[in-house]
Amino acid sequence: MGQPVERGSGEDDSGRAVQPELPPGQRLQRGWPVTHYGPVPKFRPERWEFRVFGATADGGKRCWTHEEFAALPYTTVMADLHCVTKFSMLGAEWGGIPARTILRIAPPAPAVTHVMVWAEYGFSSNLRLADFASERTILATHKDGELLTAEHGFPLRLVVPHLYAWKGPKWVRGVEYMTADRRGFWEERGYHNLGDPWKEQRYSYQEEPGDGPEL
Repeated sequence: MGQPVERGSGEDDSGRAVQPELPPGQRLQRGWPVTHYGPVPKFRPERWEFRVFGATADGGKRCWTHEEFAALPYTTVMADLHCVTKFSMLGAEWGGIPARTILRIAPPAPAVTHVMVWAEYGFSSNLRLADFASERTILATHKDGELLTAEHGFPLRLVVPHLYAWKGPKWVRGVEYMTADRRGFWEERGYHNLGDPWKEQRYSYQEEPGDGPEL
């Protein structure tokens, strides 16, 4: 089952509503704006597959059809979404496949430190293995009990609640296990390699030594 929101709205001990805690520089968003780069891909279920490849424990590749992937154990996570464009959407229920399930079924080699999440049109986002393995990271198919719309990432988007939302791509098609870090699409174009909203890690010029590979 899903975990409670770590930071967000709620009640104090007397039952009175309290204001949500937002990361620095963020504003509370009502509704869910559509934000993405490039066109919305057309979903063709007969051609869709999800791949795990790279430095896998057995050296092979694992693939699922859309029907097979949809049959994996489903769970929900209550979590916020913080966009680098400075809006935050609080308390959404995300439904889908926990990232930990993928790591269990198709385990990485012991030397793996990072993953690259691949999406349609060659879009990519890099994550530390620990971020991908978080109990709250989910390959989402639903939001608030309803299937994602195409504009919001149907049939699959990654949600990493403790990082900025660009670290969770829409239209995900696979995960590459890596033994060294490598920047993804936005990380190569000036966005922070780690993307922690509570540290306001928005842009690459804010990086400290060790935060990421050389640009």
